[in-house]
Amino acid sequence: MAAVLRFEVLGPLRAWRGESELDLGSPQQRALLALLLVRAGRPVPFGEIADALWSGWPPASAANAVRRHAGSLRRLLEPETAPRTPGRRVLRHGGGYLLHAESAEVDLLRFREQAGRGTRLAAAGRPDSALREFTEALGRWRGRVAEDVREAVRAHPSFTAVERELVRATATAADLALSHDGTAQILPSIRKAVVLAPLNESLHARLVLGLAAVGARTEALAAYETARRRLAAELGSVPGAELSAAHTRVLRQQVRRTSPSVPFRPAPTQLPADLAVFTGRAAELAALTAAADDAEGTAGAAAAVVIGGIPGAGKSTLALRWAHQAAARFPDGQLYVELGGFDPVRQPLDPAEALRGMLVSLGVPAGGLPDTDDALADLYRKLMAGRRALVVLDDAAGTDQVRRLLPAAPGCLTLVTSRRTLSPLVARGARPLRLRPPPTREAEHLLARRIGAARVAAETAAVREIAARCGHLPLALAAIAARAVARPRFPLAALAGELRSGSGLDAFPAGVRTAFRCSYRALSPENAGLFRLLPRHPGPRITPTSAAALTESPVLDARARLGALAGVHLLTEDGPAHYVLHPLLRLFAAELAEEHGSDR
Repeated sequence: MAAVLRFEVLGPLRAWRGESELDLGSPQQRALLALLLVRAGRPVPFGEIADALWSGWPPASAANAVRRHAGSLRRLLEPETAPRTPGRRVLRHGGGYLLHAESAEVDLLRFREQAGRGTRLAAAGRPDSALREFTEALGRWRGRVAEDVREAVRAHPSFTAVERELVRATATAADLALSHDGTAQILPSIRKAVVLAPLNESLHARLVLGLAAVGARTEALAAYETARRRLAAELGSVPGAELSAAHTRVLRQQVRRTSPSVPFRPAPTQLPADLAVFTGRAAELAALTAAADDAEGTAGAAAAVVIGGIPGAGKSTLALRWAHQAAARFPDGQLYVELGGFDPVRQPLDPAEALRGMLVSLGVPAGGLPDTDDALADLYRKLMAGRRALVVLDDAAGTDQVRRLLPAAPGCLTLVTSRRTLSPLVARGARPLRLRPPPTREAEHLLARRIGAARVAAETAAVREIAARCGHLPLALAAIAARAVARPRFPLAALAGELRSGSGLDAFPAGVRTAFRCSYRALSPENAGLFRLLPRHPGPRITPTSAAALTESPVLDARARLGALAGVHLLTEDGPAHYVLHPLLRLFAAELAEEHGSDR
C-alpha cells in the first residue's frame, strides 16, 4: 500500500510521505507544487503555470522545464510507480497539470471544509459550534501562503485568492466571537489577517473591538492609531465610518467585555532563540509534526512527546528547532521551562516553582498565585483549557518533576527533553522519540555547515575521520567545528590528528566530558561501578550474561543494572537484552575506571 502523503501550504511549503519529510527540490519545482496545492483537485493550464513560475516572462524552454518539474514531483510523491507511467498524483490534464489529493492530506482543503461547516452552522443559528469550527480551521494557518516560495511567484492570483479566503474567514469568525464571548481565541488570527490585508479597515475595526473586548483597552487604542497612520501614509486618507465607530466605542467604553468565564489570556512566546546552524533530523522533525497533528485531532487528552537520547545527541536543539517551525500552529502561546534536571551547577527546578513561572506567563499576577502545589496545578489546568498551546519542558530530571506541568487540554502539545527514558509518562500515553547520533552523511554535513563547505570539500578524508572520531555525536561535532572555525588557517587533517593521538576525552573541549559526567552523577554506586567496567567488554554488544561476567554477579542483577544505564541513556538498547556503548562514552568510562582504580 502506498505511503500516506501530507501537504502544508498555509505557511511554509512542506510535504511528508509517511513519517518522512520530503525534500521538495529546486525553487521552481517547489513553486510548481505550491501552485498545484492551492488549486488542488482543479487543473492548472500550462499558461498559468508559466505565468506564475516566470512572472509573465517564460523562456522558450518553459514547456520542457514544467514537464521536467512535474516528472520530478511525480517520482518524489510516488516513488513506487513504474517509470513512464502517469501515477495518480501529478496528472496531465488538457494542456496543464492537476494534483490529486484528498481533503485530509492538504491543510488548505481541511481549512476549507471546517470553515464551510462553520458558515453553515452560523446560518443554522448555532454560533458556538460555528465559532469552534472557525477557530480550528484558522488554527491551521501558520503564516503567509507558501511563504518560503519566491515572492514573485506568490504574487500570482492563485495565492492571493487563498489569502483573501483566510481574511474572509477571519472576519466572519471575529464577528461571531465578538457576539459570543470567543474573542480571545480569535485574536491571533485577526492579527495575522491584518498583516495580510493592512489597508482593510473592517479588519482593523474588528481588531480594535476585539482587544477592547478582552480588556486590552490601551492596546486597542494603539491598534487604531497604527491603522490611522498607515491609511494616511499609504492612501492619504482618514479612517472611514466603521473604523471610526470602533474607535469611538472604545473611547466611550461601550464595548461589551468578554464574560468572566472566558477571561483574556495573553499568548506567551517564550521560546529561546533557534540555533542558527541545524541540519538533518528530517525523520525526527516529521515525527513531532505527526504528534502535533494528533494533538489537533485528539478529543480526550493533550499530547506529549518525550525526546530522549545520550548526552549531547541534540535533544534540546531538535525540540527548539521544531517548536520555532511550528509556533504558528499554536496561536495561544508557546511556554518554555528550563528544568535543569542534569545541570552541572544548580539543583533541578522545583515543580511548584516552575508552575508559578508558567502561571505568571499566562497572565496571573504574581501576588494572586495560590499557596499549595495542588492549587497551582489546578489553576494551570484551568488556564490551559481551551487553548492550542505548545509547552517545551527542557532537561527533565524525572517524571515527578514534569507530571504537574503537563496540560490536560486537547489541542495542546508538550515536548519533554530528558536524559531519562521517563517510562511512566510513556506508559500514560506520551510518545517516546529516541535520538541516536546521526548517520555519516548528516554528521559530515553538520561539520560543513559550521566550518564552511569549501574548506570541508578540500579535506574530505579529514572530515570523515573527524566525524568518525566524534562518534557522530552532535555535541562533539559542534565543539570540534568551533575549534576549526577559531583556527581558519589550521588544516583539518591536523585537527583529525589531534583527535587520533589524544588520550581519552582530552582532545575534546571540556563541555563533552561535563555533559557525560552530569548523567553519570545520577547513577547509584552499583550502576556506576558497572559503567566503569564496560570498557573491558571485548565486543560491541553487551548482554546481561557478559555484564554478569564483568561484575561477578547474578545475571538478573546485571540485567537490572544494564537497564538502569539505558534508562539514563549511558547505554543504548539496540535489541532485546543487547546494549551498545557509544565510543565517546567508552572513553569516558575508561577515564572513570582509571580514577577509581580497579573497584567494582
